[in-house]
Order: sequence, then C-alpha cells, then structure tokens
Amino acid sequence: MEKNEIKTVVTEFYSEIAKGSNNSEKDDISKSIGYSQEDLNSIPNEANLGLGCGNPQKIAEPQKGEIVVDLGCGRGMDVFLASKKVGNDGMAIGIDMTYDMLSRAREIAKKNDFKNVDFRLGEIENIPVGDNLADVVLSNCVINLSTDKQRVYDEIFRILKPGGRFGISDITLDIPLPNEVVEDPRMYGS
Repeated sequence: MEKNEIKTVVTEFYSEIAKGSNNSEKDDISKSIGYSQEDLNSIPNEANLGLGCGNPQKIAEPQKGEIVVDLGCGRGMDVFLASKKVGNDGMAIGIDMTYDMLSRAREIAKKNDFKNVDFRLGEIENIPVGDNLADVVLSNCVINLSTDKQRVYDEIFRILKPGGRFGISDITLDIPLPNEVVEDPRMYGS
C-alpha cells in the first residue's frame, strides 16, 4: 500500500470513530493502560475513546505554566488532562489530522468551558506549531500509524524548547529508535 493510501485509510477509520458513540468499556480500557479513575473523572466523559495504549503523561509529567502539545489528540482526552495540570498560565494544544476528531474535541472544550486548550488540524509529520514552543510533547499510540517515523521525531525535536521533554506510549515492531536517541535520549532538549 502506498503512503497516501495508508494515510487515507487511517483518516477515514478515525473519522468514523469520531462520529460514533463512546465505547462502553473505554474507562476499563483506559485504567488498564495507566489512567487513574481520578484522571477519568476529571475530564469530560466523551473525550475518552479508549483508544490509547498507555499514559504518556506519567512519563512527561506536565507542570503548571507549561505548554503541552499532544500528537494525534483525537477527541482531546490527553489535552484536557494536560490542561488541568498546566493550569491557566499554561496551554495544551491538540494536533489531529482528522477534521471530525477536532470538531468533536472543540465542541467538548466549548461545552465544558476549557480556556487553555487549542485544537489544530495537522499531521504529525508536519506539526502546525512553531519552533521551540513546547515544554512537553505527548503521543498516545499514534506514531506507529505514521509512514515516516523519522520525520515525526524530527518534528518533535523541532517544536520542543531546550530542556523540553516528551512522553510517548506506542506500539513498536522491531523498528529501532533513531541512533541519536538510543545513544543519549537526554541530549534532546538539554
């Protein structure tokens, strides 16, 4: 399958999920991959689709006043969680390539009066965020869907501030990390 065909299939698949109703087992799924009941109770129910494969916030630990960028944000679960952690002086930005997901995330944000969130249409290979903007980048089971993973990592490092950090929960299949990251993962953002 060609890269554009893969992108089309992924986009159509997640657009259909965005339009559908919530999975009745989503809270159980989310708890099984590292989200607490307190986390789930603190965000709008409809933001959780039960699609993740881990909790990247446990890795990156967003703090008050920080700017967080969530790649492949879906309906905004990790964005809303991060927005609570960064507070009014911080910002949580969600990036997704599916208009339907962003539309739902924006509706949820407006309905629940979230002021420190922003949702942007874009691909993780070309993140619509300026250089050195983010303190934290999150990704929850999204990079595996990219046909150009090196480009995704290049973009993550482009948007991270010096000293910034990232939390990634994902599925891998015998695909090595870039050599620079393996040699010294702390060198990025230091």
